[in-house]
Order: sequence, then structure tokens, then C-alpha cells
Amino acid sequence: MAEDDPVSDVKAMTNLIADSRKALKHAADDDEGPSDTGNADGPASKRQKFDHGKDDQDRQQTLSKERIRGVAAVKAEYLIADEPQSKEVDDDAAEAGIAAEEPVNGKPSPQVGRDKKRKNRKKEGGQNQNRSYGHFEDALRLCNSVTYTNEFSPKPCKFGERCNLCHDLRKYLKEGRREDLDTLGGKCPVFEKYGRCPSGWKCRFVKSHSKEVEREDGRKELILLQNSDLTETDENADQRPGVVNVVTSDTKWDLARRKVNFEKSEPYIKWLEKDTEITKKIYNRAKKEGDDKASAEGMEDLRAQFVDPPLKPSEKRKIYFGRETPVLAPLTTQGNLPFRRLCVELGAQITYSEMAMGMPLVQGQKGEWALMKAHESETVSPRFTPAKDTVVKGYDNAKDLKFGAQISGNQPWVVMKATEALTRFLPHLRVVDLNCGCPIDLVYSTGAGSGLLDTPSKLEKMVRGMNVVSGEVPITAKLRTGVRDGKPTAGRLVERLAFGGYDTRDRLGAPGCAAITLHGRSRQQRYTKSANWSYIAECAALIQSYKDKKDELTDTAMGPDESTQANTPDGKVYFIGNGDCYSHLDYFDHIDNAGVDTVMIARGAMVKPWIFEEIEKGQYLDKSASERLGYVEKFVRYGLEAWGTDELGLGFTRRFLLEWLSFTHRYVPVGILEHLPPSLNDRPPRYRGRNDLETLLASDHYKDWIKISEMFLGPAHPNFKFQPKHKSNSYDMEAEG
Repeated sequence: MAEDDPVSDVKAMTNLIADSRKALKHAADDDEGPSDTGNADGPASKRQKFDHGKDDQDRQQTLSKERIRGVAAVKAEYLIADEPQSKEVDDDAAEAGIAAEEPVNGKPSPQVGRDKKRKNRKKEGGQNQNRSYGHFEDALRLCNSVTYTNEFSPKPCKFGERCNLCHDLRKYLKEGRREDLDTLGGKCPVFEKYGRCPSGWKCRFVKSHSKEVEREDGRKELILLQNSDLTETDENADQRPGVVNVVTSDTKWDLARRKVNFEKSEPYIKWLEKDTEITKKIYNRAKKEGDDKASAEGMEDLRAQFVDPPLKPSEKRKIYFGRETPVLAPLTTQGNLPFRRLCVELGAQITYSEMAMGMPLVQGQKGEWALMKAHESETVSPRFTPAKDTVVKGYDNAKDLKFGAQISGNQPWVVMKATEALTRFLPHLRVVDLNCGCPIDLVYSTGAGSGLLDTPSKLEKMVRGMNVVSGEVPITAKLRTGVRDGKPTAGRLVERLAFGGYDTRDRLGAPGCAAITLHGRSRQQRYTKSANWSYIAECAALIQSYKDKKDELTDTAMGPDESTQANTPDGKVYFIGNGDCYSHLDYFDHIDNAGVDTVMIARGAMVKPWIFEEIEKGQYLDKSASERLGYVEKFVRYGLEAWGTDELGLGFTRRFLLEWLSFTHRYVPVGILEHLPPSLNDRPPRYRGRNDLETLLASDHYKDWIKISEMFLGPAHPNFKFQPKHKSNSYDMEAEG
């Protein structure tokens, strides 16, 4: 960027957005600038394809230029300063959902939850839910009996005279809300697409789908223009056009009042408790007694008490992970529905919900169940290219879909009940993934997330139980290399998840884990070092060796039905690698050299979601500033469809857009880089873009992020606040005055 201060000229900003829209519509070449990548004579908005088959002389000439580790090599003509803009970005906070102040290592502070009455003590750093976004509501709250109807025909208010909400529509429109927006052409994007707006009179674009008509008696009535009745929306406010997996309020209320019968989980949990008790007795007796005949007979008596589980796993729907199926990782906060929808549009083949906590799901909490919503584009089949060595017996691509759910829990009974609830109430679910890698202290200290890495027996029980109660939905797991640096444990966990522990595989067979994802970092390491793809390759080789000696590891007589287990063509579980993938070269290198089935992408997708398009086309794409701004506009439109066009929906859309912009500004266009491939962990020195808009999009200043959001969402609510999850300046409208 040219200056530390944000772009301040409002007129210039207006011209920028106007010019950018023209570029989007007419494909104008207004992004010209010096570039020596691809076609240097063409405009920067054109996609550049790089020839990786250059002769050795050209390759050596490129590599001969000095490249400093951790610093993006920006071409000299764009540089303003040689020093990186920021030395470190706390991607643990950013990707995992914690506040920047939370300690990276160790347990939560012992003061948390204590001395609450002590005054003037320093505020504790906390989890994502402790961040304040202010509040963004209408000055007057309009009653739902009026919100979705014409002025003269409101519905009966169930609270009657006791209702303290506004019932005067004209007063609300005049005094109770901010004026209509003129962004996005002044037209409601939801009404334009679906012919109706679920926000009714609360919509900030309501003038585009309402009018005033004069009746026969001379009275003038305000009416909504709708192509369909909104009764369904009134009954279920969470239902939005194009959104699936919306659980009704009655279902969540039944879960909260414990009226849901977990007919699979309950008997299995009782069996598991007895089975665990017998196992403990055997273990304790083996420690105390010798190897005499009496003790051996006692052990046999105990073993004779083992009984088969009351339920067996159902036949699973076959799934597929392969070279052509890049995976979008489950991302806290940023893995929201509009962002996933954008990534799917750009080529993501598999998506996951944000990590949901198992206990709140079982308790019917609205916030956790909201994470399970998916867009209809996530319910279509992933890309599948049949080949001789990839054909899965019984796999029907037409029945496969892209969206899966990820959950976390610290006890088998919690994840089993959560899994049963998910598979019962969500009709569009590819898999249920168990998070065994979340490094955050609040999760780890309870034994969930990466806390499961040191409890392999409990982890096996959880996966085995989830597989029993999940019906046709397969179960998968996501791991880290281990808890501590230098002490990886994922290798033995992979074996346990694939074939079961030595004390259970003979009796119960394999747990039934259909796929394992390994993030190449330990909990302790976080993002301080690059992902360890060498270790990921070792674990991939272990899985291959396990397949080779499968007959030795499993008892054929006691083996489970193959239809309930892993479903790859050679009988092994799918293995997916995760960590630092930022280009199509990284992606294919990991598949070819690390031996993984596919790669899961997290931060790389947040910085440049078109990485999936690059993977599909096998080339770098030098996206112009106008194209990138077009993705921002798409995110806004998708956000308004998902969260609503009322004041509350605009606030949510703005908040999550700012969260995303706190990542996208780190993207350095490949057309101004001196060296390729780019590195996810490189930070650029201060530079100016090829035009003003590109410079603006590269700004790490929060005020510029706000200005970008105002291009599409108008001025922020006076009480709106924003604090990025990673270290950065916060935004407080009240403080700014």
C-alpha cells in the first residue's frame, strides 16, 4: 500500500466501484500494469497460464534471483518498502476461532471463572463467542404479525395488547429503521432471484418490492410484491430460499426438553458401559495377579462375560475421494454457508460445516444447529472420473453429495447421540466427521478435539459407536500429528481407526472409519512452522502396509460386513492430507509424492478461494482487481440470501465479510511476483497494486475493509463493532464517532 492511512476520498471510492462494475460487465481491460508473467502485453484481468515446461536456462535464470524466506518477492517496480507489512499473523486464532489474546499453550488461566466480583481486573482473553460485534437492530422492532403482510391485513398478534413491538407500519418505515439502500442497484437480491423476500417490510431494499395502491374507498395501502405466500417463512423464520438442512424449532425444542428418543444410541451406550467395565476388570487383574493357573481361569471367566453389541452398523452409502475432488476444510467462522457456496462455485468438490459441539447439538441449541445449514449447490454430486484403480464397488455418484458435518465431543455417548440426531434430522449429509485436532485450550482441556489424540481407546469407542448409529451415513475423522512437537502419535491412531485396537479387533472387527484426514502439525506447533508433509507421507505409506498385511490384522471369522466398513477399491480407508496448500502445484505434488487420496485446503482457500479453479485448470490464474471485487459482491449477495436483507442480516453479512477480508488482503497477485510458486506463509513488503482498486484490496487497514463492505452494504450501523480474530486493529463505530 502507498500509505498507512486508508483510502479516504469517498468520491474516488464511488468511481472505483463504478469502474469495477463496468469491468465486470463489459470485460474491459482497465487493469493494465507492468507484468512479465504469462502474456505480458495483455491486460492483467486476463488469466495467465504459465508454461512449466521451460527449458533449463530459463528456469535457472528465474531461480537465480534471491528469494528471502517468509517474504513475498514482489517486483521492484511495485515496491514501496522492503520490510514485510506484518511479521506474524496468528492463524491459530484466525482459522480455529479464538481471540488473539488467548494463550497458545497450556491450560486456560486458573482465574477464568473465579473472582468474578473483583473489580478493575484485566479482562481475560477468551473464545470466539466472547468477541463483541456491538448490536445492529432497528430503532423500532416490527411485530411479525405485520412484517409479512399488506398494511390493511395484518395477522392476529398472539400476544394481543401485551405485545410491546411496533404494529404501526408507516411509523416503523418512517422512524423505526434506517433508509433504504441504494447499493446493488437499489434492488433486493433475494426478491430479484426468488420472486419473494423473506424479510418482508424489514428489508433494507423494501422499496424494490413494495408499492402504495389506492383502494376504492380512497384509502392508500402499502402492499408487498410477492410471488408466493410467506406463511412458511413466518412459521419457520430460519427457512431461506435455496437453503437446506433447516431443522424446525419444534425439533430443537424437543431435544432441549429431552423428548427425543435416541433408539440406537441408548442401548449401545448401556452395552458400552458394561463392556468398558469388564475391560477394566481384566486390566486391573492382569496388573495385580501373576500367571498362575487360578488367575488364568479367572481371566477366562471375565472374558466370557463379553457379549456382542445390541446393534450392528447399517450398510453405508459409498463415497469417493480422489485426485479430482479437492476438499474445503471445516473452518470456524469463515466456513459459513455463503463462503462455502462461493468455493463450490469456484470448484470445491467436498465441503464441511463449521465444527459444531456435540453437547449443544444434543441439547437442541439453535446456534449449533444453524451451522448445519447448507446451500442447495452443496447437495449435488462431486466430480468423479472413473478409472481402473479408482472404481469403488457399489459407488453411485448420482447418490453422492458434497456437504458433510463436523462435530466435536469428549465422551462416546455425546458424539453418538449427536450423530444419531444429525443423521435423523438432516436429509442432506455426506459424512459425519469427528474432530480430533482442534488445538484450542477450551476444547482441549475438556478432552475433546486434540485431547483425543492421547486417548486412543476412547477415540476408537467414539468412532465405532458413531458408525453404529449413523445409518447409511459414513463416519470419518480428522487428526493432527500429535499433541506435542517431536512426539507424533497419528501413526498408531491411523492403525487403530482402520482396524481397531489389539484388544477389540478380534471381537468387534474394524471401527468403520471411512476416511482419515491428517493435518501435518501438532497441537503445540500450531502455525509456527510449515506443515510436515513428510510425516503425512509416512502415514500414507503405513496405510498401504496395513492393507498388505490386512489378513494378519483382522480375524476373518469375526470381521464385520464389508458393506459397513471402508469402501475404497482395495479395502483401505481413504487418506486425506491437510496443511499449507496454496497452489495447484502444491495440490498435485502432495497427491503424487505424499501418497494421499486428495488434499484438504483451509487457509489457502480463505486467502484465494479460486485455488479450486486453479486446481481444476492446472494453472495459475492472475485474477484482476475487478474480478476479485466481483467475488466480494457475490459473497454479499449470498450472505443476504442466507441471513436476510433486514438490518440484522446486513449486520451478519458485513461481519463475516470483514472476517474474510482480513484474509484476502494477504493475497499477492501472481502477476507482480518475482518468483513462483507463491508461499502461503510469505508476507509481502509494502507495495502498490497495478491500479488503485488492487492497492485497496491489498490494504491491511481495517478502515479500508469497512469501505469495501460499504460499497455493497452501505454505511455500517452506528452500533456495529468489529474485531478481527487475528492480531489487527479493531473497528468500533462508536469510537470513531
